[in-house]
Amino acid sequence: MEHRGEIIEKAVRMANFSITRLAERLGKSRRWMYLMFENPHVSFEIILEIGNIIHYDFSGEIKNLNKATFAEDKNLENQEKDLNYWREKYYKLLEEFHEKETK
Repeated sequence: MEHRGEIIEKAVRMANFSITRLAERLGKSRRWMYLMFENPHVSFEIILEIGNIIHYDFSGEIKNLNKATFAEDKNLENQEKDLNYWREKYYKLLEEFHEKETK
């Protein structure tokens, strides 16, 4: 099984990116970074965030990363659809209420 933390650590070191600087950009401590490197189950969200910071694509080394990204995108898309549905419903009810009030 892949060890995501080790993959990330290797990429960070290959990119010659300062761990202190990366920790600062993530809003974390250096200690957190080293604990994350030891974690075989780093979340896809953290992996993508680190990839963006160090300009590295982890999709070739971490299985299902593209699928997870696609699923997150779909989830956001569904949330936006839900939001639009409820917004339109609210506006419709608000208009009906105002029509009744003006009569």
